[in-house]
Amino acid sequence: MDLSAAVWRKSSRSGGNGGQCVEVAANLPGVVAVRDSKNPDGPKLLFTPAEWGAFIGGVKTGEFDR
Repeated sequence: MDLSAAVWRKSSRSGGNGGQCVEVAANLPGVVAVRDSKNPDGPKLLFTPAEWGAFIGGVKTGEFDR
């Protein structure tokens, strides 16, 4: 998939962790792309908007907390 039009953003919670965070591009039709901010030319993960929404919902409800 061509991601050249992707507009990448970091989480507002990224803070001062030495750049160790993910970036998300949600401006592409039908897909949400995720990449490692330390390796922007490396592999990207692609999700449907529904998949990404389910993941974010799980994060907000603590589904992945230990």
